[in-house]
Formats: sequence, C-alpha cells, structure tokens
Amino acid sequence: MAEPTPVVRCPWGEDPAMTAYHDTEWGRELRGDRELFERMSLEAFQSGLSWAIILRKRERFREVFAGFDPEVVAGFGEPDVARLLDDAGIVRNRRKIEATISNARTLLALDESFSDLLWSFAPPPRPAPTSFADVPATTPESIAMAKTLKKKGFRFFGPTTAYALMQATGMVNDHLADCVARPASGVA
Repeated sequence: MAEPTPVVRCPWGEDPAMTAYHDTEWGRELRGDRELFERMSLEAFQSGLSWAIILRKRERFREVFAGFDPEVVAGFGEPDVARLLDDAGIVRNRRKIEATISNARTLLALDESFSDLLWSFAPPPRPAPTSFADVPATTPESIAMAKTLKKKGFRFFGPTTAYALMQATGMVNDHLADCVARPASGVA
C-alpha cells in the first residue's frame, strides 16, 4: 500500500487556529465595505504584533466594535474609547482604537465604494513564490494604496499593513507554489 501524500502548507507553524485561517480564509477573495473595514482594522491592530494574537481576539473585537459596522463605529465617542481601553479581550492601544473610529468616519465620507477603492490596487498575477523569501513586505501597489488612503484621511495604515491586507483578502496570492491552499484561493 502506498504511503499517503503529505499535505504541504505555507510554514505558519502548528497552531490549529492559524492552520484553519490559512486553509480557509487567507488569500481568499473578500469584498464588501464592512468586510474590508473589519480586515483593515484588524490588520492595523496587528501592527507590531503577531497575527495569532489578533486571530485569538477576533471574536471579541467583533463584539466590541459592533461587527465592524462602519455606521455604528463612526458614532463611537470618548466613553466608547474608555470602554475599549478597559477590555482585556482586545488589543488596548489608544492610537489604534481612535484610528479605527476615525477610519469608520472616513469610510462613510467616501464618494465611492470602499471595497472598489481597495480592489483598484490589486496587482496583476505574478509567479507563485517558492519560499517566504520570495514574498515582499510591500509592493508598488501597496505603497500606492497606503498613500491614497492617507490622502483620503485614513489612519494607521501604511504600505506594509496595506500589503498584509492585500494578502489576506485575495488581492494577491502569496501561498507558496506547493501549498495545498494555493489553488483553492482562486487567485493566480
């Protein structure tokens, strides 16, 4: 009897939650203003931390940020900031909390779809990376996205965070060439 073929994944470690996220979400196309506002916010909270921390706290983030509904979050005031700073279930960083609220207000003031705006920066497909050394931290597209969003008033969203968002939402496919999740992502 032949040995079963081992499943090859991007080397993200052995954390079951990270493996599930890798296999079912990361690199899959995601659209929608609320959905992308959530991902943008979580990527900003992740800045300087590991994604595993954010993933473990994601459900609590969703609870305290009203499902990342931009209309609700835009109405948050100083009492909400104080409430969020007291919540050990999330990352308690005043600048990141205030940026999330400000970004909700900025999103609502756009004269275009937030989703369409972000996706307008999606680069053309490129060859599959064979190792993480082949995966950039930023690209010309992520630099342009961050610059455009900053001009529109978005905060706490630089080129590296923009590229992480592009990876997470399927604008680019950085699953390694031999990763089991690469074909399922639907992005070349």
